[in-house]
Order: sequence, then C-alpha cells, then structure tokens
Amino acid sequence: MGHVRCADITYIPMRRGFRHLVAIMDWHSRKVLAWRISNTQEAEVCIEALNEAIHRFGAPDIMNTDQGSQFTFFAWTDH
Repeated sequence: MGHVRCADITYIPMRRGFRHLVAIMDWHSRKVLAWRISNTQEAEVCIEALNEAIHRFGAPDIMNTDQGSQFTFFAWTDH
C-alpha cells in the first residue's frame, strides 16, 4: 500500500434516519482499506476503522482528512 491515506465519513439515507459510513482509503490506489457503518456520528467508529487499516496495512506516512469533529478528536489525532 501507499504511504498516503485518507479518511472520510458520509451519510446513507435510510427509511428512518441515516447511517454513517466511514472509510479509510489508500490515496494512490483508491482501495478501501477499512470501513465501518454506524447509526451515530461518534469518533470511536472512525478510530475502529483506522485501527483496522493500521493493523492490516501498517501506519501511513501521511493521513488526510477533513476538519470534521470525528477527525479532530484527540483520540484520532493521537494515532
């Protein structure tokens, strides 16, 4: 895998509300390395996906995200 990864969260509309999908991707190949679906928008789900990607593919040199609260939470930035 490449040395640069990205993470993002999106919303999936459902009949009753939304589900939140977080994906960790390799920037070069655009391969999804890990993902999670949740009915909340909390940072822990993002951290679970990040931990899986690191466990399976190693730590990236660069991690790119937006400035959403999930990605500015201290548990995310401490990784």
